[in-house]
Amino acid sequence: MPMPSPLPCLLLLLPLLSTAAPTATKIPLYRHLPALATAAHHHHPLSRLAQASLARVTHLRAGHHHPQPQPSAGSSVRTALYPHSYGGYAFSLSLGTPPQPLPVLLDTGSHLTWVPCTSSYKCLNCSASSPFPVFHPKNSSTSRLVSCRSPVCLWIHSKSHLSTCSSSSAPPCRPGAASCNATASTVCPPYLVVYGSGSTSGLLLSDTLRAGTTGRASKRGFAVGCSLASVHQPPTGLAGFGRGAPSVPAQLGVTKFSYCLLSRRFDDDAAVSGELVLGASAAAGKTPMQYVPLLKNAATRPPYSVYYYLSLTGVAVGGKAVRLPPRAFAPGGTNGGGAIIDSGTTFTYLDPTVFNPLSAAMVAAVGGRYNRSKLVEDALGLRPCFALPAGPGAKSMDLPELSLRFKGGAEMRLPIENYFVAAGPAPTAGGGGGAPEAICLAVVSDVPSADGGAGASGGGPAIILGSFQQQNYHVEYDLEKERLGFRPQPCSPSSS
Repeated sequence: MPMPSPLPCLLLLLPLLSTAAPTATKIPLYRHLPALATAAHHHHPLSRLAQASLARVTHLRAGHHHPQPQPSAGSSVRTALYPHSYGGYAFSLSLGTPPQPLPVLLDTGSHLTWVPCTSSYKCLNCSASSPFPVFHPKNSSTSRLVSCRSPVCLWIHSKSHLSTCSSSSAPPCRPGAASCNATASTVCPPYLVVYGSGSTSGLLLSDTLRAGTTGRASKRGFAVGCSLASVHQPPTGLAGFGRGAPSVPAQLGVTKFSYCLLSRRFDDDAAVSGELVLGASAAAGKTPMQYVPLLKNAATRPPYSVYYYLSLTGVAVGGKAVRLPPRAFAPGGTNGGGAIIDSGTTFTYLDPTVFNPLSAAMVAAVGGRYNRSKLVEDALGLRPCFALPAGPGAKSMDLPELSLRFKGGAEMRLPIENYFVAAGPAPTAGGGGGAPEAICLAVVSDVPSADGGAGASGGGPAIILGSFQQQNYHVEYDLEKERLGFRPQPCSPSSS
């Protein structure tokens, strides 16, 4: 079915054509999975997460997901971060005057924020058990379409694409203006954001954004995508926290943000949340923070310039370093390589040059104590999977530790629940499922193509550290000092 044309929807925005420093904010952060059609209930949730992770990897590695043509730093604001079972973590923000609350996914792998927009918003192949919450620009007295003469329009379009705008007789935006009103002939052209598994398109707006329940983190003239048509997207908008001028931290003037991602066992539980902090976090944990330098890709254009590259120096299984190729550690411009951290990818991705030696090291460290479960591997797309020991006395398994080593000596020694997942039979049509039969390494790699090659090999990061591996970690992005901090800690009183 073809994607609906956004042009009829754009007419709804024509009435928008023209004739405070943030403080510390804490926001609840949640995680959940979309409702599936009845015929799809037999698919295993882990299989869906693995497939979603690979689709996300295609988006991050392909290099085409960026938009295409067609507070003060000294304090913090906290907000709840809620887990959702399609692999993302969501929080609430408000747009417009009066404020319209909207859920958005936290995404450190992109920089444009967009929300479903207008009552005519269309989304094909988008699973949702209830209507999408949408933003209504007509109901906001502060909503404005962005002009093609605004510097903000250059965030998503090249100068050459805006050449016809430069010949317009309309006056240019005043110097230093973050955005300016558009006339019918000077609207910033529609954007199209292509993801690995779908897309979204619409027009760029400016409006007042408020984050957190106190509203202390706010921004007038915040640039946001008003999406009018999407394909295969979650039932929320998306908040871009990657590098670059369009990102939430950049527009709010925040030089530090952090989050704590709730354990996966709280999927879709609105009573429990993690936390997103905009600004400095004063909370101290029992374990001291470890800091590692953040790297930048030599590529100066999105998408690779948007990513947070890690100064990874090694990976160890059972305390022994795994021999990996140099491309696992160093960003290679458009040629690919290096390791990034991404809140939008569920299971960590390793390209075949990294995954194959790590998988072999894991199997060797297990040492034949447990049988491989090929049946579960084939069903879920995860590997290696080890069958659970049989017998009433088999209460535990002896599995090797997985750790990530960074420049400067920092080491992330993952708890076993952050890299192994228990897997049982797929749920039946009636909703029932069996007890776990195996445990699987919660890492994905490329699906072989028909010619035997790897499906996504080539450009892009060689390693993508996903949210599953970040469960119950406080992760801090210090943008001023160009470093990433982390420490293990329960992300809710019930997480430990």
